[in-house]
Amino acid sequence: MQSHPVIFTIFLIFAGAAALATVALYARLSLLIVYIALGVLLGPFGINIISDPELIQGLSHVGIIFLLFLLGMNLQPQKLLQMLRETLLVTGVSSVLFLGLGAGIALLFGYALTDSFVIGAAMMFSSTIIALKLLPTTVLHHQRMGEIIISVLLLQDILAILILMLLPADWVNSFPVLEIFKLLGSLLGLSIFAWAFARFVLFKLIARFDRIQEYIFLLTIGWCLSMAELAVMLGLSAEIGAFIGGIALATHPIALYIGESLKPLRDFFLVIFFFALGASFDLGIVEKVWLPALVLTVAFMLIKPLTFKWLLSGYGETAGRPLETGVRLGQISEFSLFIAVLALQLNVISTEASYLIQVATLMSFLVSSWFIVMSYPTPMATSDKLRRD
Repeated sequence: MQSHPVIFTIFLIFAGAAALATVALYARLSLLIVYIALGVLLGPFGINIISDPELIQGLSHVGIIFLLFLLGMNLQPQKLLQMLRETLLVTGVSSVLFLGLGAGIALLFGYALTDSFVIGAAMMFSSTIIALKLLPTTVLHHQRMGEIIISVLLLQDILAILILMLLPADWVNSFPVLEIFKLLGSLLGLSIFAWAFARFVLFKLIARFDRIQEYIFLLTIGWCLSMAELAVMLGLSAEIGAFIGGIALATHPIALYIGESLKPLRDFFLVIFFFALGASFDLGIVEKVWLPALVLTVAFMLIKPLTFKWLLSGYGETAGRPLETGVRLGQISEFSLFIAVLALQLNVISTEASYLIQVATLMSFLVSSWFIVMSYPTPMATSDKLRRD
């Protein structure tokens, strides 16, 4: 008796990921690399055990929805406003510089203007997953460096969300003024609905049944997916709806508990997402983009830390904090992968441009995670001196 294709695929993903993750942890590498490498290995351009990666792309999409929902729940407006004066300028200036540098490098390699602009936009962000997972808990929650990193990442996440929202607009034929206003109107309407429904319905239900953990779990999942579907009906993306739904819950004290309880579910679907990303990799196209991807990776891993060091030093940050902060923010982001995949699906950029973003991002994941683990205190440090939980 043969197992169902979906069950067999999930078995391959998680059994294979567990085996490779063991090796990666000994080597102090990011687990994201493991999931993507496993997809490449088992996918149609590897040994072809899984010949149809589209089978799991629907499930992988749920992982992105939950990721953005949880990011929204961590975005407490009051806390963000407290740090806005410093990090807004730092994030804004660095984003413009990184956009120009990425687009300039792409143009030098002969990419079209639209491709170059999207490539530059994808280079603006740092990895939330790597930066936060490699920060010791004491730094993350109790030190100023943790506050700076979180606030910069949150502002970058908002900017990335706006880019994801505007990608479906028709940028090729003309400047889509009407479409932008329609999207902004839908965004405003969805935000008002989320705030009102959360305040007058969800919060009252939570207060009434907060002792029943199973109900809170079901209510949260239902709210997340309902907001995702409502956003699609309004012409927005499901990710935008989930993000707004998370923000609507962020002001409630139970948001912290919900975030912790949903992390395993989020991680389950994110493993599938990164596996599917690797399984869809056409190694023939990778051969065409490896050189510009290498240039992008080297340029940004050198320039990003120095840029953040320069900007933060201007605000009086001292004692090595600006450089370490810059190094911890020195990689490209998983949001860059989302932008590359969505832009390709919408035919906004060419296949080569999408693969260039993805390969450069993966290279930066690999090098950055290894360098941080070897140089700074992390939960995964190789020495007792640097290991901090």
